[in-house]
Amino acid sequence: MKRDLHAHQRIVDRALSIAHEIGLEGLTLGVLASALNRSKSGLFAHFRSKEELQLEVLREVTARFTKTVIIPALAAPRGEPRVRTLFDGYFDWIRGRDRRSGCMLMALAQEFDDRPGPVRDLLVEKMAAWQETIARVVRTAIEEKQFRENVDPQQFAYEMMGIAMAFHHSNKLLKDPQAKRLARASFEQLLARSRSSQRGDIQRKSSRKAA
Repeated sequence: MKRDLHAHQRIVDRALSIAHEIGLEGLTLGVLASALNRSKSGLFAHFRSKEELQLEVLREVTARFTKTVIIPALAAPRGEPRVRTLFDGYFDWIRGRDRRSGCMLMALAQEFDDRPGPVRDLLVEKMAAWQETIARVVRTAIEEKQFRENVDPQQFAYEMMGIAMAFHHSNKLLKDPQAKRLARASFEQLLARSRSSQRGDIQRKSSRKAA
């Protein structure tokens, strides 16, 4: 039977909203059916199991992340501007802008870190791809001679993700008013350590002129 794609997307959107509130493991066909005021059997045309529903929600989250964070960054100029745009997009994603605050992918990483199965496998695949995207963008900065040749792209990606995770924790859980400032300062320090000497000189001159 052919699915109504618009109806299917509305259902996935509602499922994602529920998962934001109760976690992906708590999202079941029964819970979703109740929220949509329809029968559980009526959802079988869209999802054959709880696991299939969870996988669909995870795919939706990562698709939105790609559209919101990755694609705009890849359109930015190569080098440090692209690295900065990538971080800014990630930062805004965590802050929430017009969505609930917090990164659902980070929440899922904690929820499924010790739960083997297809959902965890897909999450690991997506998070590894995200880390490699950061590293790939850092390589463009090295190729453009804006970052030092000996900068380790994987280490940079590790530290950038660490800054984001710390911000997520401080901003969402602790409600620390300094979280934004501290995260930005940490990222600027990471950039400063990574810049080539020539790029660093340009940045310092620019800062003095601005002052």
